[in-house]
Amino acid sequence: MWGIIATWRMAHDGIVAASEQLKKNGKAGDAAETCIKMVEDYPYYKSVGYGGLPNEEGILEMDAAYMDGDTFKIGGVAGIVDVANPVSVARALSDHKFNSFRVGNGATKYAQLEGFERKNMMTDRSKKMYELRLEEMKEKGLSAYDGHDTIGAVSLDQSGSMVAATSSSGLFMKKAGRVGDSPLSGSGFYVDSEIGGAAATGLGEDLMKGCLSYEIVRLMGEGMHPQEAADKAMYSFHHKLTKRYGKAGAFSLVAMNNKGEWGVATNVEFTFSVANDQEEPAIYIAQMGEDDKTIIEPITQEWLDAYEKRIKTPIDQLGK
Repeated sequence: MWGIIATWRMAHDGIVAASEQLKKNGKAGDAAETCIKMVEDYPYYKSVGYGGLPNEEGILEMDAAYMDGDTFKIGGVAGIVDVANPVSVARALSDHKFNSFRVGNGATKYAQLEGFERKNMMTDRSKKMYELRLEEMKEKGLSAYDGHDTIGAVSLDQSGSMVAATSSSGLFMKKAGRVGDSPLSGSGFYVDSEIGGAAATGLGEDLMKGCLSYEIVRLMGEGMHPQEAADKAMYSFHHKLTKRYGKAGAFSLVAMNNKGEWGVATNVEFTFSVANDQEEPAIYIAQMGEDDKTIIEPITQEWLDAYEKRIKTPIDQLGK
């Protein structure tokens, strides 16, 4: 058995590549890293890696994490800059017994000293979007915050090992130094190879209030199918947060158990990609249904065409 699942349509090409590795008895860690690096490297995905969206000072700060479900080793970075693949830095840090989660200058310096590729992660497109948002805030009083879609992946290899990993440029126009849930164990991700794993995307400030990735894994450990566990964890917390806090931000979670079975829950329209030894790589769209059950349907070609057109809008047409 093998499998891999990841958040958002942007993960699909990575899922295809990772599934080929897993079919050939590749390792879960390599598959998860491959999947996420492909998203980090693609300039049209505005919320992860190269071409990601900057903070309010125009600096692209990135967060990433990596967790080994066999050993519980975790590596993480937050606020790292000018590094091509934050997820690879996080993976390297997971081998450190101490100092395995580094932030800001410390994370960037570690990556440089260890020879990770240095790269200006801002593109002409991301600069233009930053400039447009500054104008919108000044002229129309629009909210600064937008674009916080994390790539989160859970992989299972044929030996039964599992890995969870995440990468994000975080909240668009965030305050300098802001960190969301993505690099935080239990919130943005969690995995136990004897049970399964989960990863999250959405508004980090609300996701970290519930530690939902850990909760899904805990429920799977009690015998729940990943879909049942995701629905129970997500919707019970959505209602609790709405009642106590007044509202719940957007959040979505993907999960996979150690049998390659998967589940998804969301309180917004959400796309994801998944593959296992029984299912070819495919993209689905999910939304919150009645009775706290997630509705999941295959993506349509019309949706995919509109998505490609939107993310590749010519720079001179942005904002028009």
